[in-house]
Amino acid sequence: MIFATSCAGCNQPGPTLCNRCRFSLASASSQLSDTGIVAALPFEGVARQVVHGLKFRNRRGVARHLARLMVRRLRVGRVDLVTWAPTSGARARRRGFDQAELLARAVAAELGVPCRRLLYRSHGVEQTGHSRAERLRGPAFRARTARPDVRVLLVDDVVTTGATLTAARDALLQAGVGSVVCVAAAATPAAGQSVRPAQRRTVAMASAGSRSTSTPRIPTLSAASTLVSTSSKKAVRPATAPSLSKAS
Repeated sequence: MIFATSCAGCNQPGPTLCNRCRFSLASASSQLSDTGIVAALPFEGVARQVVHGLKFRNRRGVARHLARLMVRRLRVGRVDLVTWAPTSGARARRRGFDQAELLARAVAAELGVPCRRLLYRSHGVEQTGHSRAERLRGPAFRARTARPDVRVLLVDDVVTTGATLTAARDALLQAGVGSVVCVAAAATPAAGQSVRPAQRRTVAMASAGSRSTSTPRIPTLSAASTLVSTSSKKAVRPATAPSLSKAS
């Protein structure tokens, strides 16, 4: 019992991510903010619990699953290098890791490209726990010099206003980086205004006998079991999806 694991999404005993929560994430729509930042998931429901598990409950195993979703969904073209928007040093020391770095390294491993630290966060107020207006000011970053022909993929865990990634992107561009693409694992739907679905994805999750065509946030156990036993190319996208570096 000491070494028992539980799902990061529903906290039920079992694997790091149970079948119900995996299919719930698979049915969620990717997001596109007004600032041009794309995210694999909306920061709500199961996705919120999973990201919180990574950030606050040391559930590092979900980083690879989130990275696979990001690579599968966020087709942004050729990438030469992956980096991340670092959290504050105090927060990283308390947690023992930087969740954005974990995601960036997992994404880089999926893509088969290098992952390097290019950004350093200046001292300032942490974003977590502050209002939207306060977040809009954003943190300050300084960046390492890079070649102008390098195309960098900038990764973060959650985008709310886009201030953090925007500030990080500007720092990279000022340091000489040729182009920067910003992506995140999840995006906060700001009252349905600043974040909108980037593409529609549907996975059938209705329980037996149900006539509803809506998609619940978490499928029933019977529906999840049925999807596992009858999984096909029509129900779930293959794991060996094209990488970002090969997408056009």
